[in-house]
Amino acid sequence: METTAGARLDPERAGRTGVPEVVFGAGKTLEQNRALIEALFARAGFALATRIPADQRPALAAAFPDAAIEPRSGALRRGALPRTGARIAVVCAGTSDLTVADEAAFAVDAFGHNAVRATDVGVAGIHRLFDALDDIAGCGAVIVVAGMEGALPSVVAGLVRAPVIAVPTSVGYGAAFDGLAALLGMLTACAPGIGVVNIDNGFGAAALAHKIVSVSR
Repeated sequence: METTAGARLDPERAGRTGVPEVVFGAGKTLEQNRALIEALFARAGFALATRIPADQRPALAAAFPDAAIEPRSGALRRGALPRTGARIAVVCAGTSDLTVADEAAFAVDAFGHNAVRATDVGVAGIHRLFDALDDIAGCGAVIVVAGMEGALPSVVAGLVRAPVIAVPTSVGYGAAFDGLAALLGMLTACAPGIGVVNIDNGFGAAALAHKIVSVSR
């Protein structure tokens, strides 16, 4: 197993699990992130990193002019995986949840799938969801991102055939407890066919959706 910048890279992960190794940029120095991104790209012609700190992004953009950087979430991609044609919906309750939804959509695209976006369709204005429902219903998996009470995934799961991946966000007033209320609401949703990932884990939702559509193809 390779060692780069103190990390033990796992070159067999993509073949073993279907999901390539991805750099979690938070908590790493600029030098560590740069070395790991370079090592992954040199090995496979593809590198994906998430949660790159804002103060590191200009230097990494200069070091890797071929990289795409998602400005809200700090996700970074070099290279591309083959396009699959699979469609994965990323549904976002409110614009305050966009950092997490953008991370999910960026990773979905990086994995070679088409991200179908529906933004600001939360339960406070549920009629807006119905305008996007035909596009959402035609997808192989649906990622639903919501904060506050986290009700949107249950609504969506009651309307579509595809599996729903619920992502609670840390958005909300005091009793939201930084996403805990949304997490518990999603875990206790009455609609069947919902899986729940951790608070603010847009990448984790994208990885699960990637596995779902890849196995079904």
